[in-house]
Amino acid sequence: MVSFEKEDKFAKVRERMLKFDLKGRDITDLDVLRVMAEISREEFVPSAYQSQAYSDGPLPIGMGQTISQPYIVALMTQELRLKPDCEVLEIGTGSGYQTAILCRLAKKVYTIERFAQLSETAQAVLGRLGIKNIEFYIGDGSCGWPGQQTFERIIITATVPKVPQPIIDQLADNGLIIAPIGIAGVQQLMVYEKKKDKLTKKVLCDVRFVRLIGKYGFEE
Repeated sequence: MVSFEKEDKFAKVRERMLKFDLKGRDITDLDVLRVMAEISREEFVPSAYQSQAYSDGPLPIGMGQTISQPYIVALMTQELRLKPDCEVLEIGTGSGYQTAILCRLAKKVYTIERFAQLSETAQAVLGRLGIKNIEFYIGDGSCGWPGQQTFERIIITATVPKVPQPIIDQLADNGLIIAPIGIAGVQQLMVYEKKKDKLTKKVLCDVRFVRLIGKYGFEE
C-alpha cells in the first residue's frame, strides 16, 4: 500500500512534470496532457529509481532497456494524433508506461517485446491498473505483428537504421509511424505518413534510444 506521504510526494512531482517538462515545452494536446497526469509513472519504474520517476530523463528498467523520459513519451504520443477508434502497434513494450498512455487514447494496443521478463512485468502492472485493451506478444518486433493485420498507428520505441519493411507493410493507408532512426549515438525522431504505399517523412528532434534487435533491426 502507498502511504499518504508518498502519494502527496508523487502528486507534487507529477504536477511539476506537467507544468515544466510538458506544457512548458511543446506538448499542447489536452488529451495527452490529461492522460500523462492520470497514469502513475512510478508504477512502471523499479523501486530503486522511484524517487526519480518524474524526472526529465530516461531510467533503467533492466535487461539493458530504459523507460523513456516523460517529454519524449508525450511527444511521440502527441505526434501519433490518436483517435478513439485507432488500433496501435507498439514495437517495444518495455516497462509498459508508453503502452498505458496509448491504451487510454486508442481503441486497442498490440505490443511486442523480445524480453519475456519485461513483458511479464509490464503485463502485471497494466493488469493491476485495470488497463485491458491490450494484446501482448513476445518475439522479434522488427518483424511486425504476427499475421496479416494492419494498424492505423505504429510506434517504435527503439532505434532502427530504417523502418523495417514488414512494419511498413502493416501500416494502413493514411496511417502514421513514429520511430527513432539512426545507427549509433544521437538519432532522429521521425514521423512517417503512408499514402497509397508511399511514405512522407518529417524530422522532429534528436533523441537517444536503445537499439531494436532483430531480423530487420540490429544484430545482437
